[in-house]
Amino acid sequence: MATATQLEADPGTEMGVWWLDLGGVNAYLADDHGDLVLVDAGTPRNADQIRDGIHEAGYRVADVARVLVTHYDLDHVGALSKLGLDAPVYVGRADAEILVGRRKPDWRNHKGLLQRVSDALVSVPDLPIRPVEDGDEIGSFTAYHTPGHSPGHTVYVSEDPSVAFLGDLVRESDGRLEASPWAMSYDTDAVNRSVRRLASGVPDFEMAAMGHGTPIMRGGSERLRELSERV
Repeated sequence: MATATQLEADPGTEMGVWWLDLGGVNAYLADDHGDLVLVDAGTPRNADQIRDGIHEAGYRVADVARVLVTHYDLDHVGALSKLGLDAPVYVGRADAEILVGRRKPDWRNHKGLLQRVSDALVSVPDLPIRPVEDGDEIGSFTAYHTPGHSPGHTVYVSEDPSVAFLGDLVRESDGRLEASPWAMSYDTDAVNRSVRRLASGVPDFEMAAMGHGTPIMRGGSERLRELSERV
């Protein structure tokens, strides 16, 4: 059972963001000025955990106004078709084409081949799929195209609540951020370029909420800049 942990940037300051620890991968909820946003959707086996997490946070599945998907991977889109959602799904254009079945991952790339193997486990969701471009504004969130882990990987950043949903561009390890490794990425050079571009162009944010690892509560943009100097 997932636990919906409300995140705080400072003691006593609730940010309207909940961490859904699904065991091995994270999903998130955010109160975007009255609209409930689900960020990423775990594996097909995580559907019940996500529903439980939504209820623990004090909402119903029907309250989800939109879904922000950071990228196409089994453990980030797997439960989309199983949650009973009635909401549009936003995803970077290149990955949106894979999610709707318009094209297949590139089998000539080691990560694309891995996606092809797991593709049969992902059902196309009967939901509006809205391709996202770099710079798009979705509620209070700005989308940043950050390719490398996947061609359409997208990060979503808001100043209020002060959070960046970083997907698998980075992962947390012992309290610091690390770039997506070669084994899990299409192109690690592109990952590193995306990290540097994001770090230099994104507004300051407190919470760094990634797909794998423990969210960083304070100084998230500082941790990202520190990573950019190492890659």
